[in-house]
Amino acid sequence: MSVRRLAEEQFQPVNFAFSEENAAWAEATIRKYPEGRQQSAVIPLLMRAQEQDGWVTRAAIEHIAAKLDMPYIRVMEVATFYTQFQLKPIGTRAHIQVCGTTPCMLRGSEDLIKVCQRKIHHDPLHRNESGTLSWEEVECQGACVNAPMVIIFKDAYEDLTPERLEEIIDQFEAGKGADIKTGPQIDRHESAPEGGAVTLLEDIKPVRTNLEPKAEPVEEAASVPPADAARPKDTAPETDPKLKTPVTAPKAAARNAKIAEKGEATTTTAKAAPKARGSKAEGAPAEPGVPSGETKPKRVRKPKTEGEVS
Repeated sequence: MSVRRLAEEQFQPVNFAFSEENAAWAEATIRKYPEGRQQSAVIPLLMRAQEQDGWVTRAAIEHIAAKLDMPYIRVMEVATFYTQFQLKPIGTRAHIQVCGTTPCMLRGSEDLIKVCQRKIHHDPLHRNESGTLSWEEVECQGACVNAPMVIIFKDAYEDLTPERLEEIIDQFEAGKGADIKTGPQIDRHESAPEGGAVTLLEDIKPVRTNLEPKAEPVEEAASVPPADAARPKDTAPETDPKLKTPVTAPKAAARNAKIAEKGEATTTTAKAAPKARGSKAEGAPAEPGVPSGETKPKRVRKPKTEGEVS
């Protein structure tokens, strides 16, 4: 990249100040950044200074450095690094940036440069005699499909021919640049094919198969009572409406109550069933004929005789 320097002293103004509107905008922009990071607003402020005066002057760099509390050299580094900043006076009515990258070059950008050299100045970044026009060659500007193209200030003019660029330059020179159509200069919409679409012109209909379910006629739904989904459901037996209760069947309930009272009065205690015979440890009585307790003979140990081995 070539070395970029500020314009000569004869072109530099004595001082710089934002207009009232731009000063308010600058203060609002600085407030967008957190405390201690206000210097991040240097690029937006340089761009606004360029839009106000047409190019970035030394006085503008000094003013922005003081406003952001930055060293002058730091702002100078930013302004000279980015080629979007114009460091010399440019045309007051049009500054034409011709894309010279490969797609535009293959489509005739070199012929557009020759037009600029003939109608404005032989060298880039030099103004014409009246100071209203200037030009330069730049890198890709993002409209390769519509090559070749140029950008004038913030507007793109695409699909150019040398003859069409001459017409555009003449209109800007006459102060009628706002009347020129921006974008493609041929019969196309943005980056669509020239003359309109050439593919996908048929009316595409979905393919139906016998595997898809056929739509059945919708019948009018019969009126149904309100659903009881929100009502509490109780499945306890006593809530069964079929049971007779004093509320639903008072006579039957009174009759059942009398029967129950009568049955309690005539009930006698049942005799206890004999215990099943079992072991003595379980408390069961001994079987007949089997000695137990004191009647059971006790075991007597036989005394040992001499010579007997235990």
